[in-house]
Amino acid sequence: MASLTEAREAPARQLWDEIAEIHAGMLGIEGARAHMQPMAPHPDPKTNTIWFFTKTDTDLAQSIKPGTRGYFCVVGKNHDYHASLGGTLELRHDPAKIDEYWSSVTAAWYEDGKADPKLTLIAMHVDDADIWASTDSKLKFGWEIAKANYSDEKMPDVGVKQHLEFA
Repeated sequence: MASLTEAREAPARQLWDEIAEIHAGMLGIEGARAHMQPMAPHPDPKTNTIWFFTKTDTDLAQSIKPGTRGYFCVVGKNHDYHASLGGTLELRHDPAKIDEYWSSVTAAWYEDGKADPKLTLIAMHVDDADIWASTDSKLKFGWEIAKANYSDEKMPDVGVKQHLEFA
């Protein structure tokens, strides 16, 4: 359940926690004619970076050039949290990060394991994000909708939207 208090008071921490809880989000390249695609995120909040395993011969990997900007969309596991993150993408074959994030799930995609010649990582250096956290309380939702329908000036208070900037 997304905490509306946390969305107001500690939105960056909440964002990284939500990313850590999902199995996949949608990653895409700004201006690309290709659709976004599901990717498993490995967040590193200390560096504002999300790491993704990929193969060097994928369309996504081959589209990344210096300065390429990408977007990553998140839907929280309880469907009461949404985020869109923007940042620069780079391909990095980083053995330390591969070891840090390697799992049996990841291994299933690489025939030669960590020694697979096509194995690489995408590093997304996040510089901004928009987040939306909403209540999962049906009672609060219903109450807010009813109040909004009986008042010309009242919008339903069922969530929080924040814009975040990262250095």
